[in-house]
Amino acid sequence: MHEVHTTPVKRVSAGWMTLLALAQMGIIMATTVGSQILLPSHVARIDPAHKEASLAVVFAVGAVCTIIANPLFGAMSDRTRSRFGRRRPWIVGGALVCAASLAFLAWQESLAGLVAGWAVAQLAFTAALAAAIATVPDQVPIRQRGKVSALAGVGQLAGPLLGGVVATVLLTGVKAAFLAMAVLVLLLVLPFGLFTREPAEEPAEGLAEEPAEGLAEEPVEGPAEGPAVVPTVAAGAIAETAVATAGTAAVTTGPAVGTAVPFDLLAFLRGLWVSPRRHPDFAWAWVSRLMITLTLAMAIGYLQYYLRDAVHYEGLFPDSTVEQGVVVLVAVFTLSSVVPTLLAGWLSDRYGSRRPAVCAGGLTMAASALVLTFLTSWPAAIAASALLGAGYGMFTAVDQAMVTQLLPADADRAKDLGIVSLANSASNTLGPVIAAPLVTSAGGYPLMYGVAAGFATLGACLIWRIRGVR
Repeated sequence: MHEVHTTPVKRVSAGWMTLLALAQMGIIMATTVGSQILLPSHVARIDPAHKEASLAVVFAVGAVCTIIANPLFGAMSDRTRSRFGRRRPWIVGGALVCAASLAFLAWQESLAGLVAGWAVAQLAFTAALAAAIATVPDQVPIRQRGKVSALAGVGQLAGPLLGGVVATVLLTGVKAAFLAMAVLVLLLVLPFGLFTREPAEEPAEGLAEEPAEGLAEEPVEGPAEGPAVVPTVAAGAIAETAVATAGTAAVTTGPAVGTAVPFDLLAFLRGLWVSPRRHPDFAWAWVSRLMITLTLAMAIGYLQYYLRDAVHYEGLFPDSTVEQGVVVLVAVFTLSSVVPTLLAGWLSDRYGSRRPAVCAGGLTMAASALVLTFLTSWPAAIAASALLGAGYGMFTAVDQAMVTQLLPADADRAKDLGIVSLANSASNTLGPVIAAPLVTSAGGYPLMYGVAAGFATLGACLIWRIRGVR
């Protein structure tokens, strides 16, 4: 059967984009501050002699949970039918469970408690983030996706800085910091789930979608009068033409995107396999993201221990803690990312070209890791953080927009985005597993960062295997 993909044609408003960015900011803030600052500190206090291995266990179990949850929650979101829409119940529910799990972690005094609490937190993070990301292909036209992804990327990059300042400067103690993260998650994530609306569900015959609240009309390019063709056709397929008047969504043949599809476990499990032969661009995007995010996971996963054991931060700055040193690097990372993120998103929309920005981001991240491969000092850590922020900003701003143009099926958008997110989950799982033996070997941190640079370089090169987008 030929595949016909529809894309929204109405621009989303600045308010909608802002609420989405804040939602992603809250989710990434909680998971990043938890993994970079709170959990390492907690684990080092509970098991100081084996902190690297114990932290790897906490991270690995949490990452395994996200590996399961990403496509599962995405598929369930695709099939959710309620008066509140498909995505919003998962965003709101995920935020509530996330806040509860962070509050639970505040009172844990054992490694088992940290493992359990972080596992539930990762499930909640994944549910909320998977649904939030799926709203982009649901509601955002292609010509706007670079800007939306860039603004969301700025939110994701600023979240750890906000949370880090709260956890290390404004508050003292792990318990207070975990509780503060719980409150901030609710304040940042819930507004998007509560105060935005989703497009009306389409009947089975594929009537045109009604516009979502808060969306501004965007004229469809084409003749001044008469209908304009708006579906995009999968590579190599001969599509039936779907026609919509200006300002409406495309009509598709077969089941409509909004039609309720019952959840079938066997079909779901089969759907986890997206054939690289049928969808090679999707496969290359997945592998390249795995390589690049693996570099990020290795770079930041042991950052606190790097400052303590390699840079000897507290010896250099006796009046400061290593956690505050991490916040300084997060601030450098965030500030250096803002301009490259917004510029990459704008340029990719302006010229319709995604691959150059994603490749440049990956190579810049590789350069960041190479700095720490050859230099072990506080100034080197600052320089590496600046490069890492600029590189990851370019990557995250455009890679997500690019992926939304490569999804195999409209009806499985959240599930397929969940499969793409498995690359992030896999990198979070593999990162500690790869990094721990490298860090504790004779090569130490320089060897670990050298390997990370190699992963980023490979991921950047693989971007050029993608043919479906420029």
